[in-house]
Amino acid sequence: MKKFALIGAGGYIAPRHLKAIKDTGNDLAVAMDINDSVGIMDMHFPESEFFTEFEDFAAYVEDEALKGNKLDYISICSPNYLHTPQMKFALKNGIDVICEKPLVLSSEEIDTLKVYEEKYGAKVNSILQLRLHPSIIELKEKVMNAPEDKVFDVELTYMTSRGKWYLKSWKGSDEKSGGIATNIGVHFYDMLHFIFGDVLHNEVHYRSETTSCGYLEFKRAKVKWFLSIDSKNLPEDAVVGEKTTYRSIDIEGEQLEFSGGFTDLHTQSYQQILSGRGYGLDDNRTAIETVENIRKQIVIDDSMNKHPLFYKIS
Repeated sequence: MKKFALIGAGGYIAPRHLKAIKDTGNDLAVAMDINDSVGIMDMHFPESEFFTEFEDFAAYVEDEALKGNKLDYISICSPNYLHTPQMKFALKNGIDVICEKPLVLSSEEIDTLKVYEEKYGAKVNSILQLRLHPSIIELKEKVMNAPEDKVFDVELTYMTSRGKWYLKSWKGSDEKSGGIATNIGVHFYDMLHFIFGDVLHNEVHYRSETTSCGYLEFKRAKVKWFLSIDSKNLPEDAVVGEKTTYRSIDIEGEQLEFSGGFTDLHTQSYQQILSGRGYGLDDNRTAIETVENIRKQIVIDDSMNKHPLFYKIS
């Protein structure tokens, strides 16, 4: 049985980590969140220590290590901009990390964390659960079995409506969240890289606080993408059906269906990590470089590769 800590226990994704720790037969020794609405812990680990200040959490972790109760893993589900400093804390204390996406906000942080890994002998593991989804694995095999010169035409559309609170939270700050493409899209870019190979070309056609779209060329695919949290951009069929989220990955006229199958992907991710087969720093580099470039590069308006929904917002 491994001893875990969880940072960000009050967040949206934390229940999946709590369940994964429990389902893999391990123990949550301590959790931390600046918010104290963490009753979900009682379903899994009612005896865990809990702190609302990081300094108190850090002191507890270090004091317990001196008593011979060193943690094996710290799972991180905190806001994006806190991932790197919190991973540094874990690594400096010789504790392995399991961190939610986006792992970091810049490729430079990946390089820094590699130095920490080498110096302190601990390892960073990331949650890239789409790589474990059966439909994604099936598509990857289809691409691998296609003629080597085959390049697929893909349209990625993802909209998840958010209220006014979003832009007033840390998620509305590019410095803290990385912006729309990072916050709601990084796992899609990793999935595309996982299936279609290296990124060869990257264009941004529109970028605002709520919406971004562009074009990515991979070794095996040309991808027009559109991401938004603005409900005004939802297609008519979604509005009529009173849906607040719309997701479509069209591959040459065929829809990639992966709306189901998510239930146990975090648990599967933990199983892989615990068996030494987790996704590490270098596995994240392409997706992080992709969103970093999307955030920084100049928007162009003369491309022939625009997503159809670009014309709805332009």
